[in-house]
Amino acid sequence: MDETPITDQPQPEPGEPLIPSEPAPPIASRFLFVDVAALRAKQLRRGARQRLGEDVLHIPHKAERVAMEEVRRGLVYYDVPVKPPPREEQV
Repeated sequence: MDETPITDQPQPEPGEPLIPSEPAPPIASRFLFVDVAALRAKQLRRGARQRLGEDVLHIPHKAERVAMEEVRRGLVYYDVPVKPPPREEQV
């Protein structure tokens, strides 16, 4: 049997970018902003589609600028790994 997972959210058409339904929380740290935008720019340079939609007319088409605008608008989700607590050495 061929089982298909059932989800409540509509699935995007093939070839369309996956755009989150709710924006991500704003990034307070400028260093985190740069890291997330740099990773997104790398995805865009490798062929990922833009998530900005039709209103990209006033934005330069460089991958870095598009990535920064996507992050600023909350269209890019990111995950900050939690650093494990340091282990105490036994003497």
